[in-house]
Amino acid sequence: MIRSALMNVMTAAALKAGRGLKRDFGEVENLQVSVKGPGDFVSAADKRAEKVLYEELVKARPGYGFVLEESGEIEGPDKSHTWIIDPLDGTTNFLHGLPIFAISIGLQREGQLVAGLVYNPATDDMIIAEKGQGAYLNNRRLRVAARRDMGEALIGCGIPHIGKADGHARFRAEFDAVMGKAGNIRRLGSAALDLCFVAAGNYDGFWERDLQSWDMAAGIVIVREAGGYVTDADGGADMLAKGSICAGNDAIHRALLGLVKQP
Repeated sequence: MIRSALMNVMTAAALKAGRGLKRDFGEVENLQVSVKGPGDFVSAADKRAEKVLYEELVKARPGYGFVLEESGEIEGPDKSHTWIIDPLDGTTNFLHGLPIFAISIGLQREGQLVAGLVYNPATDDMIIAEKGQGAYLNNRRLRVAARRDMGEALIGCGIPHIGKADGHARFRAEFDAVMGKAGNIRRLGSAALDLCFVAAGNYDGFWERDLQSWDMAAGIVIVREAGGYVTDADGGADMLAKGSICAGNDAIHRALLGLVKQP
């Protein structure tokens, strides 16, 4: 387990925000929901969790900047550190009573991702990683799966919803390519948790396009610290800017990338 001061700060903030999400999840039918766009909902719980995370982290590290899903970018006097936060990844699952959602906190130092935390309040699973310190699920060290044959692999993906119609045709082509080679495919609805499933060896690989930095930042660190490989879906190194991701062990990552990479 990682006992650093940084991870203590991140864990405490996530647990505090998670208590509110857990309570609201138990009363999901009573939530007041506003519509951000077709198929893309944000709940009052989402906004409350973000407020708690911001307040806790700014108190512990007052100079750091923020990139927040709901509140946008907030610059701090310390230009070398930025928190990248999704207070509720998997909002649609949350609103439908599916216990597959998470708080995601990533930390960028001098432009490099150095720490990540993903916490699912519904299951009380806490996944953490810090550069050079490994990745852990609760107290268990994580390693990516050892499978090297795509024909035996379980691959996770993200499916563009109705509001992302521009990506539907491209996804269908990618899905057809992967379906023809992989053992099976899953879509669970939370990119942050999907990346943790790769780190834990539950998935052998994962790809998705049209993501935001807060969907991926924590998960990228977690996969890397579990021994995995991460690029954007076209093989580049700037996932946060490109808004896409492809992850797995070395063999599965290479094979999956070959199927989804755009010419």
